[in-house]
Amino acid sequence: MNKQHVLIIGYVWVEPNSSAAGSRMMQLIEQFLKQNWKITFASPAQKSEKATSLSSLGIDEVSIELNSSSFDDFIKNLQPTIVMFDRFMMEEQFGWRVAENYPNALRILDTEDLHFLRKTRQNQFKKGEKHTTEALLDSNDTKREIASILRCDLSLIISTYEMDLLKSVFKVDENLLCYLPFLLDKIEKNKVEKWNSFEERNHFIFIGNFFHKPNVDAVLTLKKHIWIRIRKQLPKAEIHIYGSYANQQINQLHNKNEGFIIKGFAEDANKVVKNAKVVLAPLNFGAGIKGKLTEAMICGTPSVTTNIGAEGMHNNLPWNGFVEDDFNSFSEKAIQLYTDENLWKKSQQKGIEIINQIYDKEKISDPFINKIINVQDNLKYHRTHNFLGNLLQHQTVQATKFMSKWIEEKNKS
Repeated sequence: MNKQHVLIIGYVWVEPNSSAAGSRMMQLIEQFLKQNWKITFASPAQKSEKATSLSSLGIDEVSIELNSSSFDDFIKNLQPTIVMFDRFMMEEQFGWRVAENYPNALRILDTEDLHFLRKTRQNQFKKGEKHTTEALLDSNDTKREIASILRCDLSLIISTYEMDLLKSVFKVDENLLCYLPFLLDKIEKNKVEKWNSFEERNHFIFIGNFFHKPNVDAVLTLKKHIWIRIRKQLPKAEIHIYGSYANQQINQLHNKNEGFIIKGFAEDANKVVKNAKVVLAPLNFGAGIKGKLTEAMICGTPSVTTNIGAEGMHNNLPWNGFVEDDFNSFSEKAIQLYTDENLWKKSQQKGIEIINQIYDKEKISDPFINKIINVQDNLKYHRTHNFLGNLLQHQTVQATKFMSKWIEEKNKS
């Protein structure tokens, strides 16, 4: 096979210090670079000052337009062997153009997490409803994202829960899916020896990108329901809230007298998590793998989270702290972890086991690359047997394509 050329179509430019999605994208890029594959990263988004410089890694960075036939010429000239869409919205916009103008390219969807799952849960939570499968089946977001998964040759699925959901509820063929959690370094003994001890650490911490609605809600939950209980027992403790893109709603929660401190963007997230004693993440809705919780494990910082927070992240291994949905229990377990050194150390060890058994990139990366190459080698057969994907590529059901063409014509006039 000739050298691979991967075109990544990014929903946003890569910001690994701002979000788990940014870290995830860098992990994938690193795997492709390790194979010595050429990479072009293209995005229609505006670049922020927090975006990392991909060109410094030898990656071509290209701005592309939505609803423009200029992309057709771009991909014909580029002739990539693989096109990877960052989230289903990019597949909707550009997938049909790739299929029409350069059909030989393997089309991969990096879901990041299942957006329809997160959004449906968010809507049900806002209405005070219990999460149901029926609501997922009824959602237009579900239909859009599942259609996108079916149209692609391979979709990267980040959690075991989401893999099971796609196979059991939505009957997606396993051949179209690739389970790929975060690709992380193993936690070796020499790393553990450098961690701050129980006595050297202070305070609770929450960290997360505030463009992400589950994070905003989690901080409001901490403020309204949890922190008051913890502070009553631990009057000198503080909780430090870190995250990029904090809005006024978050910033106005800052209260030094209550020990509720809004810190804003962390230049070095690892450092602040390593100095903290316990991570708190009371997530009421969400999906995928939570970067703040794998980061806690990597930094040797036990955590308390909810069932949504821990979902699909630790298989059958014990959590590195506690998983509690009840606010009273959540607060009590947080206090226990903060004050009991023996319990804290045992929880720390559990985090090491989770990372080393589930997220070790040395174990995961070869099967991932092999899966890509295997699908490429059998692409005609693979596509022929993906009947529903073929059906959705058929022009009579391609509303997004014709909407895009209409917008393009409208923009010209």
